[in-house]
Amino acid sequence: MTAHQLPQFEGIDILALAEEHGTPLYVYDGDRMKEQVRRLKSAFGAFPHCIQYACKANNNLAVMALMRAAGTGLDAVSIQEVELGLRAGYSAAEILFTPNCVPFEEIARAVELGVILNIDNIAVLEQFGANYGGRVPVCIRINPHILGGGNGHIQTGHIDSKFGISIFQLRHILRVVKAYGMHVKGLHMHTGSDILDADVFLQAADVLFSAALEFDGLESLDFGSGFKVAYRDDDTVTDVEALGTRIAERLDGFTREYGRQVEVWFEPGKFLVSEAGLLLVRCSTVKQTVSTVFVGVDSGQNHLLRPKLYDAYHRIVNLSNPDGVERVYSVVGYICETDTFAWDRKLAEVRVGDVLALANAGAYGYAMSSNYNARPRPAEVLTLDGEAHLIRRRETVDDLLRAQEPVPAVVLGRPVAA
Repeated sequence: MTAHQLPQFEGIDILALAEEHGTPLYVYDGDRMKEQVRRLKSAFGAFPHCIQYACKANNNLAVMALMRAAGTGLDAVSIQEVELGLRAGYSAAEILFTPNCVPFEEIARAVELGVILNIDNIAVLEQFGANYGGRVPVCIRINPHILGGGNGHIQTGHIDSKFGISIFQLRHILRVVKAYGMHVKGLHMHTGSDILDADVFLQAADVLFSAALEFDGLESLDFGSGFKVAYRDDDTVTDVEALGTRIAERLDGFTREYGRQVEVWFEPGKFLVSEAGLLLVRCSTVKQTVSTVFVGVDSGQNHLLRPKLYDAYHRIVNLSNPDGVERVYSVVGYICETDTFAWDRKLAEVRVGDVLALANAGAYGYAMSSNYNARPRPAEVLTLDGEAHLIRRRETVDDLLRAQEPVPAVVLGRPVAA
């Protein structure tokens, strides 16, 4: 499947939102998010399944609550995301916690809260068994040693990855489980994001099916996610409908061999929210140099890190002058560093004051933002059923100072009172 479309925001004047709330501004199409959930549920409707929203993509409470209302569980990767999920209305039983390289205190806290827990380290699995035995059910994350995903930063299933317990350590896992009488209720894998080749995904699934035969009483098999969305016009994306059909075929064979049916879980994040989001920025300056025409905007890598971190492509549209004559620009931010959103991009003529929209900003935009250069972070707006809702106000300098303590007198060069 191909194509790239901006979110529709039915009944909403996007430029009016930019005027009302200022720029930069994140705007999310809640109806588009709900449609993506419906699409996955339909694609995987031939077998028992559960969609766990990977909230690291966008952890605004309103977005998380919308996902729960749409019928998803929650995939959390930090104890803080677990806490946010509970505040967003998820029950503990609806939250899957998959940490890595965390202190055992986080795992103990997850047990205390009653969420579903994934473990991806044999040493931690042993510690968990020693502390809880079979009293607390647990899931185990397997590394299938299969390379999936696009950019190397988002590939998680290869042999050098920090994620998961190697499939080649399966015998060791089984010994630990037996020694402590542990109750393993699910197995998990995740090969990486931006998966294009369904055969690679299914190859990893077959590894998980094979490992599952070694465990009695499994309730779920978690295939992670990594479904690719469109960034460019006519971009190639994951055909989730075809993938659902092929998984169903594989699952039938596994069910016959295992002797009972298990639920299949998926953990989409970007697939559900990326295309629903725009980052609205305003042109501050148009700067001609000897080689380039720069469009400088009132945002930067502090608000959208993906172009800098992953060399990610985000479509850019001039909302203020959509029918202007096309010119070639490099769109850059206001951070004291080379923070380029796009090189040599064809855009309708950009004038100072024009509002530009950066697409695919619903995932890993605000969630990865920072206060670099002491810049406050943007506001966020969610549109749903023709209405716009402010779901996070714009930060101020006071917010940047909120956690700081008063400057000690000795730093100011004044004597300290006895």
